[in-house]
Amino acid sequence: MSRAAGFSCIRCGALFRIDTKIDSRGCPICCGEAPANLRVVYDPSAATSAASAALPSLWRYADMLPCGLSDAISLGEGLTPLLRAERLGKQLGVPKLLIKDEGANPTWSHKDRFSTVAVSMARLSGVRVVATASSGNAGASLAAYAARAGLKCVVVTFSGTAGAMLAQIRKYGASVVSLADKSHRWPLLAAGTERLGWFATSPFHSPVVGSHPVGIEGYKTLAYEIVEQMHGAVPDWCALPVCYGDALAGLWWGFKDLLSQGRIDRLPRLVAAEVHGSLAKALAGKADLVAEVPAGFDTLAISIGTTRSTFQALNALRESGGMAMPVGNFGLIAMQQQLAATEGVFAELASVTPFAAIESLRREGTIARSDSVVAIVTASGLKDLDRSTGPDQAQQSFRSVAEAWEYIGEDSDYFTPSHQQCATKMP
Repeated sequence: MSRAAGFSCIRCGALFRIDTKIDSRGCPICCGEAPANLRVVYDPSAATSAASAALPSLWRYADMLPCGLSDAISLGEGLTPLLRAERLGKQLGVPKLLIKDEGANPTWSHKDRFSTVAVSMARLSGVRVVATASSGNAGASLAAYAARAGLKCVVVTFSGTAGAMLAQIRKYGASVVSLADKSHRWPLLAAGTERLGWFATSPFHSPVVGSHPVGIEGYKTLAYEIVEQMHGAVPDWCALPVCYGDALAGLWWGFKDLLSQGRIDRLPRLVAAEVHGSLAKALAGKADLVAEVPAGFDTLAISIGTTRSTFQALNALRESGGMAMPVGNFGLIAMQQQLAATEGVFAELASVTPFAAIESLRREGTIARSDSVVAIVTASGLKDLDRSTGPDQAQQSFRSVAEAWEYIGEDSDYFTPSHQQCATKMP
């Protein structure tokens, strides 16, 4: 049973019926100069299946989501680790650094929080095909949950998408449509929804307002888990990679839910790690409109490479007193290596951008040394290996044990002090 009673505009507050057609333009009233996404409005009288706090997935919070546990399409998503990162935190000047590792989700990205709710609602509404425009993570996630639900899935992508993610999408049985012109993805999706009744989870109109509102509700569980894992405490800052701001908005709404219910007594400030700076420019200009900015370079963080973010992202930053920090390519692969080598977390290149943002904000004094900071790693580094590694990183092969030992013996870091002397005597 659906608990969704309708939708409301996050900008003007207008209310709309649950059968309002979601065509990715967002609010029908605000769809002109300052478009805004819709939010699910809940029916408090609608009963849902009771969810246990011991349930090993984000559906333990089913009473805060649009449909009940009995209708959930789940692969065991959520409840991802919240790790203390003392070594990296010390290096960045933030001793109270925590890492929320979303790479531990079933398809190795935070998109599973969106897909589990979106696909559950799609099947509940009786559709047969779900579809998305995706550079990788969203497509892989939607394809997996569609397979779990017994639905067909179409993923419309473009040339240059990471090869590992395309392979993952195809393994889940989805139909992959790659277009030479990136802009052609949206009219194709629009036609699919109009002509064939596809349930499109991603945007397919410009300017973008965000993804389908029902799926964004799944990101609220990030906030619920962080507070639960911090034993009721709230971090001073939460930083995450931001493209259109779906996860940023959902995270913020989750914290606001907890505040309104009296479960927390304050809210964190948010940090949007972006690429080209549309949010930073909008924050500086104090306008409601997030304008297009020129792309000054080809980013390695392809999954957040948009030149124009959304009102939902801007609004979350404004309400939280947060910051937007543009992050370039310089030092990104080195930071990925640093994170993996110091904390054992291998993150997708886009997922490394929060650490670069945190480092910059700490250096300028915006983040204090005493602040607690949660960095949300949105996806595993296995997703874009073809972008983060090169031929110079090919593994060297040795022709003998002696040759291998000579290589190892060159670095004393491989030996504890008590073994250094005897190690030099090995053949």
